[in-house]
Amino acid sequence: MRINQTVPPGLRLMLGLVLIAGGFLGFLPILGFWMIPLGLAVAWLDIRAFWRLWRARKRD
Repeated sequence: MRINQTVPPGLRLMLGLVLIAGGFLGFLPILGFWMIPLGLAVAWLDIRAFWRLWRARKRD
């Protein structure tokens, strides 16, 4: 995924949340319901990394 390489980690989570929020306004002309799964995918890139870090600390 190209966004994984071009957008900094903290900003990816924020971008994902903005896309999800915009998806809830899908009835408007430019925004659409397609933004919800895209936002989840983008946000998951950071959540996954945070989850791995959390599990690694929990083991120690």
